[in-house]
Amino acid sequence: MTERYKNLLFYWFPIIIYCLIIFIQSSCPSPETVPDLPYMDKLLHFSVYAVLGALFLRAFKTTRLKNNIKLVITLSILASSFYGISDELHQYFVTCRNADIMDVLADILGSLCGVYLYWLLVTYKHSS
Repeated sequence: MTERYKNLLFYWFPIIIYCLIIFIQSSCPSPETVPDLPYMDKLLHFSVYAVLGALFLRAFKTTRLKNNIKLVITLSILASSFYGISDELHQYFVTCRNADIMDVLADILGSLCGVYLYWLLVTYKHSS
């Protein structure tokens, strides 16, 4: 297997699958029974997009840009945040769903946090 296909399979394919799962889930009506915890919906958005941000950082680190860590971090945050924004726009047009600016904020903050934590983990792992 060539290096290019290995990168696609191991680094970019998980992002595609993860985004597809998000899209499918947001195309369905909201669950009728949600745990009665304050801000649980926002915590879920935050967590989902933290993982997406980490996946993007992991993938961008395999590109020619890998030596420009500031650009890789910025692109990872932007890519996962823009997907969150596009998903909220998508939900606007789905029956039984609605778009919420606070969900967008949770998506962006989750993206920031996921990228930052993954970067810390990778940096710590390499320094050990």
